[in-house]
Amino acid sequence: MRCQLFAFLVLSTRAFAQLAAPSELWPKGPGEPLAPQDPDHELKSMLNEIDVSRIKGIIAKLVTFGTRHTLSNQTDPHRGIGAARDWVASEVREYAKASNGRMTVEVPSYVQVPASRIPTDTVISNIVATLKGSEEPNRVYVISGHYDSRVTDVMNFIDDAPGADDDGSGVAISMELARIFATHVPKATIMFAVVAGEEQGLYGSDFMAKTLKAAGVDVQGMLDNDIVGSPKGDVGTPPAPFDIRMFVQGLPTSETAAQISSRGSSGAENDSPARQLGRFVSEVAQNAVTQTRFLRGGDHLSFLKVGYPAVRFTEPQENYAHQHQDTRIVDGVQFGDLQEFVDHDFIARVAKVNGAALWSLAQAPGTPKNVKLDTSALTNNSTLTWTQDPAADGGYEIVWRASDDAGWSHVVPVGHVGSATLRLSKDNVEFGVRSVGKNGFRSPAGYPFPN
Repeated sequence: MRCQLFAFLVLSTRAFAQLAAPSELWPKGPGEPLAPQDPDHELKSMLNEIDVSRIKGIIAKLVTFGTRHTLSNQTDPHRGIGAARDWVASEVREYAKASNGRMTVEVPSYVQVPASRIPTDTVISNIVATLKGSEEPNRVYVISGHYDSRVTDVMNFIDDAPGADDDGSGVAISMELARIFATHVPKATIMFAVVAGEEQGLYGSDFMAKTLKAAGVDVQGMLDNDIVGSPKGDVGTPPAPFDIRMFVQGLPTSETAAQISSRGSSGAENDSPARQLGRFVSEVAQNAVTQTRFLRGGDHLSFLKVGYPAVRFTEPQENYAHQHQDTRIVDGVQFGDLQEFVDHDFIARVAKVNGAALWSLAQAPGTPKNVKLDTSALTNNSTLTWTQDPAADGGYEIVWRASDDAGWSHVVPVGHVGSATLRLSKDNVEFGVRSVGKNGFRSPAGYPFPN
């Protein structure tokens, strides 16, 4: 998919990668330098379970279905998107057996009437494994990859469309993490999704996001993995095996004109919920365990449209001969999205980034809500307020950064309160409030708007 402009952050998956050093010049303020959140023993063990051979096997099986085009056969047991759907669902149901009933698997479907790139009534089916949270089941995090594929002509549902990278790689991450997480107990709910209809127009993810929104589900983060199978770009471009791009939205498309105007007037263009999710991922996913575009769309857009924070992961550089192409050889150059061009070790590292982010999100309290910044009087101090959450049993922290810093640079613990005042001018820095659990996990920051 090609769509709106997004900023992106390149995450390093190198061992002991560090976040960029905050500005040391100005302003000075309270608190300590913010340190990345390291994985605890359980999370380290989970990430070390990620199996390269399983990832390779999942992609190899997906390729055997010939084409997984959304318009392809849905009843043939061996070829087409229907066969792929049934296999994925069967595999994930096997994973769920180890969950002691905590994980359930569904194949929600609907009939898409003729629309853009859909010439006839077409069944769109997603596969969703839901691991229910033990303490806050209505607080939800979603991870997704799309299992449909395509060739050069987006309407060609006859010819082979292997889709090894786009997006067998993303599907493999959702499935492998579902297998590992099934034997663990998150505090919040995690949904492992494999969706259809992405290449035709985000139909499957749109259906999922709207369904969740209509049900009033509190989705606090969505991670989309689309084309995450190789660190190699075009010929002559050096590979980047320990980097992954993360695309994050700036101005939320779900906001009204008045809300966007308010965001602009308060200097919050760089502090959308998606940007906070992106900062959180960068804090928890660059460590010794993980070793870890412009005009590009993806299934995260469906979640952003309905107001859910979402980001997309994409390989650091792309070889366009290996995506959205008929399988062929031209002047000695092999075209096509074939598995021979996929780096399974790289996908495993991307899976670790996703796993670290998902588990850290689900084990932390939720993002603080109704965060406000008092602007009723001229003062060099800054007073923030927020709604207290019983799940934040470790209290709260205020984070801040200079306006030209990309990430939060300092943290100030404030305890079990719903308001706090810092000796730091709101005109000089950006603020956020994050929840803390007794288990040491911290939430993404909630950004304060003027009250």
